[in-house]
Amino acid sequence: MALDDKLKGLKDQVVGKVKEEYGDATNDKSKELEGKAQKTKGQITQKVEEGKDKAHDKIDDWQDKNR
Repeated sequence: MALDDKLKGLKDQVVGKVKEEYGDATNDKSKELEGKAQKTKGQITQKVEEGKDKAHDKIDDWQDKNR
């Protein structure tokens, strides 16, 4: 997994959660939705990176078996 992308995804999840909670606490629906969107973006980034890792692992396994 690209470390930069993994960290960016994690950061988006954390910052998004904080914005979401802040928006909820202050009854700021716009900030709450912004936070939910950012959190979701971070989760998607994490899943994409996990998928890339699995694909690379499968390719490496196949290459090891066929050498």
